[in-house]
Amino acid sequence: MRRILIVGAGQAGLQLALGLQGRGYDVTLMSHRSPDEIRSGRVMSTQVMFHTALQHERGLGLHFWEDRAPRIEGLGVSMAGTVAGRPGVRRVVDWAGRLDRCAQSVDQRLKMAGWLETFAERGGRVVVHGVAVSDLDFLAHRYDLVLIAAGKGELASLFARDPARSPYTAPQRCLALAYVHGLGPRPEHPEYDAVRCNLVPGVGELWVIPALTASGRADILFWEGVPGGPLDVFRRAEGPGEHLARTLELMERFTPWEYGRATAVELTDAQATLAGRYTPAVREPVGLLPSGVPVLGAGDAVVINDPVAAQGANSAAKCAAVYLAAITERGDAPFDAAWMRATFARWWAGARYATKWTNAMLAPLPVHVRDLFGAAAGLQPVADRFANGFDDPADFDEWFYDAARAGEFVARVRAGCGLSRPRGGAVGGTSQR
Repeated sequence: MRRILIVGAGQAGLQLALGLQGRGYDVTLMSHRSPDEIRSGRVMSTQVMFHTALQHERGLGLHFWEDRAPRIEGLGVSMAGTVAGRPGVRRVVDWAGRLDRCAQSVDQRLKMAGWLETFAERGGRVVVHGVAVSDLDFLAHRYDLVLIAAGKGELASLFARDPARSPYTAPQRCLALAYVHGLGPRPEHPEYDAVRCNLVPGVGELWVIPALTASGRADILFWEGVPGGPLDVFRRAEGPGEHLARTLELMERFTPWEYGRATAVELTDAQATLAGRYTPAVREPVGLLPSGVPVLGAGDAVVINDPVAAQGANSAAKCAAVYLAAITERGDAPFDAAWMRATFARWWAGARYATKWTNAMLAPLPVHVRDLFGAAAGLQPVADRFANGFDDPADFDEWFYDAARAGEFVARVRAGCGLSRPRGGAVGGTSQR
């Protein structure tokens, strides 16, 4: 029985630990918090898990909240225009694409606490303790493989930034989220739940995500603001009540069509707000401890994407699935640095598309991309392909990034729909108040 140590109890670390446990490995998991501390602590994230990532969880029997979480059947986009030079106020684009298979969002306090308890109940060894590099160096010789799945703190310094894959050297968004009860339905599609992304060019984005939390159905109001802009105000918030008030004030100013259904919301709990920022980066996958023992980075320890394209939890789930397969296939052979790099490369072959898509959404949108968003308002196949690209970001390579390919794609769809010109809703066209 091979012994494996995993540091970090998030999506990648816990999913991998439970998968290895199910295959007979002797797994020790280190977490800086107990299940009760996670469950009662501050909300950790936003997340939308699409079909491929959910299938990895289902394959391990970890889909504990499937019957309770809202069924997310669509993904919609609104784009704000300007009135007298003022951004927001009106929509120049609004559409919803239908997902081929449902997505879902579960508060990670609920999910990670439950998974950590399950791992322990199944006989896994859990060590609740903060880990420094010196601690890890002392422990590493006892294990056949050490994986780091914690993207913050001292351990992250073990993995050097890869400048060729990391175009940004500073945070590209200031982040602020609130879990709320009492949000009304979106009148454009009251019959089904959809994630909504509201783009306010030059200002930032507002995501509205149906989710499950400990107290039941909730929605996540999530602002991503351009640093130094009008959304960069949450670091001065003094408490959860003020945080929510700022969230709603900004919604009323920049996305009034969303504010109209949020006038009666209240926080799900006293720990339901979070604000911060971080720099997107890709890091070298192998770190060396002072003794020379190599360790393998997993999830956001080595690939840190801004949440603007909702790829973080999905990428972590896919990482855990790839690493589980690679470890199992390795048999009794050593988990040396060469194997570690090959294993990361196997994950990166798919993860690079999520990073590319995320970085593109952080940059100012080119004209042809704005035109694509506009075309989706009048062409449902374009809207649907946008929505399903969040599950498979590799698809965007075929039609999104290049202006000529984008034009050809829209022309083909329009011809197939029997249209000779857009039906409205394109950028600069008919607005919806």
